[in-house]
Amino acid sequence: MDAPGRYGPTVADVAGRVLADLGVGHAFGVVGSGNFVLTNALREGGVPFTAARHEGGAASMADAYARMSGRVAVLSVHQGCGLTNAMTGIAEAAKSRTPMIVLTADSPASALRSNFRIDQESLAASVGAVNDRVHGPATVVSDVTRAFRTAVTQRRTVVLHVAIDIASAAADFDGPGKLSVEPPRVRPAARSVARLADAIRAARRPVFVAGRGARAAGPEVAALAEATGALLATSAVANGLFTGNPFSLGISGGFSSPTTAELIAGADLIVGWGCALNMWTMRHGRLIGANTTVVQVDVDIDAIGAHRPVDLGVVGDCAETADDVRTVLSADGRATGYRTDEVRERISASSRWQNVPVTGEVTPGRVDPRALTIALDEILPAERIVSIDSGNFMGYPSTHLSVPDEYGFCFTQAFQSIGLGLGTAIGAAFAQPGRLPVLGTGDGGFLMAIAELETAVRLALPLAVIVYNDSAYGAEVHHFGDADMTTVTFPEVDIAAIARGHGATGVTVTGLADLDEVRSWVESLPSPEPPGPLVIDAKIADDGGSWWLAEAFAGH
Repeated sequence: MDAPGRYGPTVADVAGRVLADLGVGHAFGVVGSGNFVLTNALREGGVPFTAARHEGGAASMADAYARMSGRVAVLSVHQGCGLTNAMTGIAEAAKSRTPMIVLTADSPASALRSNFRIDQESLAASVGAVNDRVHGPATVVSDVTRAFRTAVTQRRTVVLHVAIDIASAAADFDGPGKLSVEPPRVRPAARSVARLADAIRAARRPVFVAGRGARAAGPEVAALAEATGALLATSAVANGLFTGNPFSLGISGGFSSPTTAELIAGADLIVGWGCALNMWTMRHGRLIGANTTVVQVDVDIDAIGAHRPVDLGVVGDCAETADDVRTVLSADGRATGYRTDEVRERISASSRWQNVPVTGEVTPGRVDPRALTIALDEILPAERIVSIDSGNFMGYPSTHLSVPDEYGFCFTQAFQSIGLGLGTAIGAAFAQPGRLPVLGTGDGGFLMAIAELETAVRLALPLAVIVYNDSAYGAEVHHFGDADMTTVTFPEVDIAAIARGHGATGVTVTGLADLDEVRSWVESLPSPEPPGPLVIDAKIADDGGSWWLAEAFAGH
């Protein structure tokens, strides 16, 4: 054993230090008595820790950090109420298969009357998280290592429970063994590769749609597309994967421009690479022609055909599969496929929403959200990481803000909860510190998460927050039409003033002429003293129901 003092004498000390030594990237949380020692052990091991104002915000921070950094994040919470406060964010992470450790204290098994006592394992399992537990001093190293390995190799959100009586028990520990953990790369079967190659050979208008499972396979999928004449698109969560490619259509599904939707619907072969091909990505199947061949490539056999029938399912890593198929097809020479000069010109002219004219009259004192977002796209630095809250507004920043690559867009929509955006943007900022964090949120979601604005101010984050403020839960207003809307509409709120009260810069925008202060804030970014967060209270015009809204409610 090393000299005394390298590791603390308790299980809590050891658990935190093992996670640190295994290489977690960042920890977020709210510290209480149950997780105080656990959190400090992480910090002493060199893991940066960010204190949030609410466990729900901390959960979203950890989720976004893991997605955008490629490293495991830790959420540290108190037993009972600390865990329940974090559950919405944990559900989002679990449903998104985010590799993340929720390090939670737990009540002692004998504390049957504890106010904090709940069935934590059943709660975590109910949202799809994986449960694990530190069982005692003799197993703490193997318990923590097992949880970390599960998070990485299975891409799962793991809730690691540490009962406070076990956490305080003495532990004798020399340090963790060396552990190299990488997700497995499943090689596809040769027969499946041959069948996919045959399907591509037979296609004249192939389209490749990459999803979350292909975010690490962008170059390989793009190379195969170039060789076979396929157009490229992504699901929303993989937005940015093919930025700059002249044959990239952008996002497939509810966020597609008319040109993008038309070209995808005209495909005779659609290959989903790590993509669920669900109702969002395929507009409830309307982007798939009656005679279109559909192929799905995924490492998870249970994902294949889960949302719609497919003609061919290939179990394999997306990069490995794309490389193997390209090798098989290499003797065929390069195919033109869907990559004609005419198609390239159409994509260049009209596939981006920024190129679609903004039409319609605007109510005085209100700004068109599309025109606003296009203007902000030009004002804000191109090196950015855009996070999206949920709500009626969400299509504007998703479609009208450009992103540099797949690490420039954080889309937490697996649970469809509003209010996750502010925490998401803060976590994303730590994951990509060289980029400007930008948040698109509605007034409802922003006010729901407002406590974390103080966190952003305290951290002096140069965070640009665009609040699309319609003084309502706009999705319900548009969906339910002429019904009584008194439960989902609210008096006008001066969000800019609230932001200034937190110490941020607050700007009210009722038209494009109100953006000078935004420009001034952007100009101050290179200064040694960070300007802190900017909150844009955009009083948006009624769009009559966003074009993606019908897709969302059709799935309810």
